[in-house]
Amino acid sequence: MAAAPLERARTLLTLNRPAEAERELRGLLAREPENVDGHAFLSVALTQQHRASEGIGEATEAVRLAPDHWFPHYVAGHAYHRAGRPHEAVAAARACLALSPEHAPAWELLARAHVSLEQWPQAADAAGRGLAVAPEDVDLAGILAVALTMLGDALRAKEAAARAVGLDPESATAHLAYGRAQLAFGAPAEAARAFREVLRLDPGFDQARDLLVAALKRRNPVYRVLARLRGTFSGGWRMVFLLPAVPPLIAVFVLIALLHWAAWVAEAVTTLRLARARATRLLFDIREARVAALCCCLPAAGAALLVAGVATGGEAPAVAGAAVMALVTPVQEAAHTSAPRGRIVLYGWSGLLGLAAVLSAIASLPTVALLTAYAGVASIWVAAGVRRLFGTGAAHAL
Repeated sequence: MAAAPLERARTLLTLNRPAEAERELRGLLAREPENVDGHAFLSVALTQQHRASEGIGEATEAVRLAPDHWFPHYVAGHAYHRAGRPHEAVAAARACLALSPEHAPAWELLARAHVSLEQWPQAADAAGRGLAVAPEDVDLAGILAVALTMLGDALRAKEAAARAVGLDPESATAHLAYGRAQLAFGAPAEAARAFREVLRLDPGFDQARDLLVAALKRRNPVYRVLARLRGTFSGGWRMVFLLPAVPPLIAVFVLIALLHWAAWVAEAVTTLRLARARATRLLFDIREARVAALCCCLPAAGAALLVAGVATGGEAPAVAGAAVMALVTPVQEAAHTSAPRGRIVLYGWSGLLGLAAVLSAIASLPTVALLTAYAGVASIWVAAGVRRLFGTGAAHAL
């Protein structure tokens, strides 16, 4: 009796018509309130409609009714994953696999949940075990490639990415994984080709667009060297507390700050060049182009003010010029902070520093200008603290 509405609901879900599937399933459950598959498929229908809490409730009921059946656990894992609760998704996927270890989609679910938690060794292990069950699964191959890329295993990551593309040359996510591996291991030109292919297959894939921009920037050798140095000499915000104990560390702080400043200038120049080029300007929104233009103007304006101050013997304007040049760091740190509240705080900080630089020049306060310059280049630690406080936004690996 329940077979017909269940079959109709499954067909409707396949056709991406979850609201109609929900109506079928609710009618079934009105007649058979303890139908396990009815609750499980209703969870899928609700999850597809972005009603996460309701979907979890239905999945939980299905698990309660049939705890020894793998399918309710699998559905529960998907509901938790879509709701942004990866720890519960991992537990549900493992419960499913304990009952049905040959179910490849459950290995994929487990791998994706570990990716959400940035648990790369576990993600690689789950994806690899899934591929042992389903060697032709392109999604598992792509996840394995991403996990190995994040683990720094260049050879295996490239092999897994090439395998994913070979399994399905029309898969946007396979080309994305291939591009990520190439970008991570020093082949930005090849990565750019892969990301262009992703955008050809799926023009609305924003992550591919951002990665293509990153690949195009890294084709510039100066940008590539400075970006690598910025990543190597990051200087965690906790280093600030070492200064009272080890005063000579100030030289290390200065070096790190100047490397970051130079890298941010290179970032601005490269972004502005790409944003103005006919072939790549559509990759950038107007905000990115404006921030890049501003960060290209700040060093020029600051240098002009510094030269004018030196020429006229004005100490305050000269030092204020250095402070204006230093504003590149806080502005770029703000622009590259994903958390909205953190970005607002950092833009506010940039505005305060800019105001202090202008007032120090007008009121002839060289000490204030010098402190502003120091605060500007030291904004990498301010930004690190702000990101720790407000978060950095969700990471999307695949």
